[in-house]
Amino acid sequence: MTRPLNRRHFNLALTAGALAAAGAGVHGETWPSKPIRWVVAYPAGGGSDFLARQMAPQLGKQLGQTIIIDNRPGAAGIIGTDNAAKSPPDGYTIVSGDNGALVFNSAMYKKLPYDPKDLAPVGFMVRFPLIVAVGPNAGFTGAQQLLDAIRKNPGKYSYASPGVGSPHHLAMELLKQRTGSFVVHVPYRGTALAMQDVISGQVPMMVVDTAGGLQQIRTGKLKALAVMSKKRIASLPDVPTLDELGIKDFEVTAWQGLFVPHGTPAEIVTRLTQEMQKAITTPEVKARLEDFGLEVAPGDGPALARFVEQETKFWHALIRERKLSAE
Repeated sequence: MTRPLNRRHFNLALTAGALAAAGAGVHGETWPSKPIRWVVAYPAGGGSDFLARQMAPQLGKQLGQTIIIDNRPGAAGIIGTDNAAKSPPDGYTIVSGDNGALVFNSAMYKKLPYDPKDLAPVGFMVRFPLIVAVGPNAGFTGAQQLLDAIRKNPGKYSYASPGVGSPHHLAMELLKQRTGSFVVHVPYRGTALAMQDVISGQVPMMVVDTAGGLQQIRTGKLKALAVMSKKRIASLPDVPTLDELGIKDFEVTAWQGLFVPHGTPAEIVTRLTQEMQKAITTPEVKARLEDFGLEVAPGDGPALARFVEQETKFWHALIRERKLSAE
């Protein structure tokens, strides 16, 4: 027979129940319950910013919360990436990660304020195809002519890039290695300034990504000579690959994945992966990204982790061989 609770027992039971309910509220709180911050380690208006701003409304709609874009540019992506890496691992900070911040920087700089492993991969998002382009008055009518010229005239030509340690810089260094040529590097602070000097004829050539240069190529301000992808790209179907020009197995792209601070709960990472893949393949979002020249290629966290590991081994070896440094 069950004995009735006296007042003391009743109060203890009530207190225990309240504590249990409070504990369930803390550990079982539905995520997300407040806005999410998306850190972009580059300025507003660039390809990274465009990607985040095109995806954020759809991703936020799916998650039932506002996603706020937080641009923190500077120092080759170090400032924004470090900020995200040191944020609480609670699911309320996500960050775009790319070749520079998560692969190149750890070899190009003697010391970084963050370790790439401080960020956990959510999933691969997009590739930014890279293009060898020249100014309209540079005197090159085709890629083979340019390749022959730089091979025969070491040091005569220069190329512009958005900055030391950018995918564009490293892509040209790989091309120089593979062709046995020497072209002088002229780094700029961003794609816009580099492109301005190539268009005006101050520098004859550059490596530009589709997000930054496709519009100028379409209007004739820049001439695309070759793409650095394995296959021709849909936005420039008449432009040959370097592989077609005899530089076999040449493939370099800029890319971006989604990351969170290390230690973010696995169930939140899994949910983010699912929602990111759904958002980026939504027809309207996918169409806008592709029109901007991006290649949508969603993947999961483990696949992205393996990819970053492969990229790190390859590019660190090249950086050491060519004695490249951002300092």
